Order: sequence, then C-alpha cells, then structure tokens
Amino acid sequence: MEIAMNTTARSTVFSTANPHALATILEAAETKQIIASTDIFDISGIKLWARDRPVSAELQRKLLDRQLRDPLETSLMAEDGVTTASLGEAALALLAQQTPLVRLLKPHATKVLREVPQLNLHSVAQLLLTATQASRPQAFEHAVAAMLLCGALMDAHGGNPAELRAAMLCGLLHDLGEMYIDPKFGEADAEQSLDFESYQQLVVHPHVGQLLVAQLTNYPKSVAQAIAEHHERLDGSGYPRGAKREDVSTLGKMLAVAEATLAVLRDPEAQLARLSIALRVVPGEFDLGWVGEIARLAQQETTVSAHRDKAELADRLTRLDAALTEAHDSIEVLATSAESESLLGALKLSDGLLDRLRTGWYASGLWSVEAIASEDAAEVEAIEDELIHRLCAIERAAWLKAGTLSEGDTHRLNLLGQSLQSVGR
Repeated sequence: MEIAMNTTARSTVFSTANPHALATILEAAETKQIIASTDIFDISGIKLWARDRPVSAELQRKLLDRQLRDPLETSLMAEDGVTTASLGEAALALLAQQTPLVRLLKPHATKVLREVPQLNLHSVAQLLLTATQASRPQAFEHAVAAMLLCGALMDAHGGNPAELRAAMLCGLLHDLGEMYIDPKFGEADAEQSLDFESYQQLVVHPHVGQLLVAQLTNYPKSVAQAIAEHHERLDGSGYPRGAKREDVSTLGKMLAVAEATLAVLRDPEAQLARLSIALRVVPGEFDLGWVGEIARLAQQETTVSAHRDKAELADRLTRLDAALTEAHDSIEVLATSAESESLLGALKLSDGLLDRLRTGWYASGLWSVEAIASEDAAEVEAIEDELIHRLCAIERAAWLKAGTLSEGDTHRLNLLGQSLQSVGR
C-alpha cells in the first residue's frame, strides 16, 4: 500500500506530497484559484514555491520526492473554493430531486439546512473539498448527501445544534482519504470490480481521512474517530480494523449507517423498502438505534412487488440455502488442514459471519417456500442480493483478518473465496 495502515506520524504521511491528492488539486486549479498561502520549503530549508503564487504543474515537478518542512495541505488555499454558502446551494439542489434519499431527508431538512451556514470549514478541509468538487464531482455530491443524511439522523435522535453540526461534518469529510489513493480504487465500484489486492488500497482511505482531520485540522477528535470507523461493522466484518461493537464510537456507528444507506441508494432504481432490508438482514451489523429512523421511514413507502412463479422462487431459495451450507462445510474442512493460527482466526470469523447471515435470512420469514407467496418475490430478491453482497464482504474480511499467510494457507483461503463467490453465479 502507498500509505501504511499503522502510520500515525505526520512526518511519515504528510512530509511528501501525495501524488494522487496533488494531481487532483492541480486538476482543480485549472478552474479554481488555488494559491500558496505561505512560502513552501523543503525539509532542508530550500524555498520551492512563493506565497500567493498559483499552483501549477511546475509545483508538481518541484515537489517530486522532496521532503517538506510543512504538509502541502496546510500551505495551499482555494480563494474561490467551497464555502458554507455553496454547500447550502448544493444541499438545496440535492433536496430538489425526486429520489428515495430525499424522502428520507425531508422531515429533517429544515433544521439541517439551518446549520449549514454554521459549519466550520477549516482551510485544509475547504481546499480538499474544492479539489473534490472540481475534479471528482460525484464524490462531492456524495459528501453533500452524507452531510445531510448524518444531520437528519442526528436530528431524529434529538441532537442539539452542536451535535447536528458535528454529525454533518462527519458526513461531509468522511471520504477525504479517497483523494490519497488511485482513483481507480474508488469505493463506488469496489464491490463489483476490485480484486482483493486492489481492495487493500481502498481500505486505507478511512485511516488516511482520520489522519488528515486529526493532524491537519482543529476538528474534534470525535469527528476524526468517526471518519476512521465509517466502514466498520459491529460484527467485526468491516474495515480497516475489523472493530466490533464496543470499539466503535457513537458517531462512528451513525456514520456507518449513513454510508451503507447511501451505498444502497446509489442504484437509481433502489427503493426504501430495499434499503430497510439491507440494513437489517444481518443481525448485529449496524447499530439499531441509528437504523431505526431509516427503517420507520422506509416502512411508510409502499412498493409494487413483482409476481413470480412459486417454482422459480423455490429454486432460488434452494440454491441459496445449498450455497450457504456448502460454504459452512468448506470452512470446517479447511480448518482441519490449516497451517497457522492466522488462517484459523480468519475461518472462525467467516463461520461466525455466515451464521449471522443465516440467522438474518431465517428471521426475514422468507426462507421457506411454504411461507411465501409469489408477491413476495421482490423481497426475496432483495434479501438474496444482500446475502450475496455480504458473502463478498465475508471473503474480504477473512483476508484482512488473516494477514500474511503461507502458500498453503493462501491456497486454502482462496478455496473458501471460491465457495463464497459461487453463491452469486
């Protein structure tokens, strides 16, 4: 990985200009006025760039492999960049759309919008948000959506204005770390297109985002911690740490629910009923206190279920059940020949997560052919899709848990991956 997971020292992470972040900033500088807010020196005191000078490709050449006295992010500013006013305009534009997300937000929109002008836009955050808006507009829209959704969730839980603003900052800043990895490893297509080695690049971004906020801004530590946790799952299947319930902060639990919600609603055809299933199909994955408001709103939306032949439903349910059983049996067999405790730990985690999947499936009441009707087809499909999605997540969680393995154990874990992937075929 380009940035080590266990790195915490500013001198290691920000002493040189990250090539991906710098490329994004330079691209943004083609349409935005981004200048040096102070003279830029290398670690030996050589002046590389003068204060008030606009950034350009020449700066990129001068920074190549140079250790810097101060982080580049603290030495640049966007004169005509993102402001709280432009954030408010972006939020209003989003709320004017006719989408399931907007239906979630509208009961709380007035209070949340009232807090946007009160947000503290630190210069580093403003710089990176400006670069994102100019160079990665979809990522900026995602940040605005997360800001609004986190504010709505906090409002639903009775948060005061200060708590609303902290929640909104969590949403707005949570993916800044993605700017520091290759754009081809962005999370929008991660679930479908990335192999595990590429996925290892993606899983760094919550940690990088935490370091950015903790070391280069004056935001509360709780915001930085939540950013680090926005892909964690309370059952230990998330990343980057595989943290469990007691190790995840309150804001982190909220942000994880918000991020998962937006991931489901990324599909333009997604419905709130599908979202409710996605958040509840695996018991213990998300904090139910934060899920509750979304689930209640989702239950108010009626969807027309497609009618399917019961024989077709029966076949799909039978194949899914057989695949889950096969994956469980595969774990038992592989455990008997494991060469290391690392593989055994990964297999144990996988087995526990598989049990949670089956528990969630059974709890849905849609696992038995006799218990369902043809009009339940849409819910069956939604649960099937979510189970397949979670099986992919189990494979990745297993690899992250295992770490470095011997050649033999690597082969064994690959066999488990093949078993899990077969479910979606």
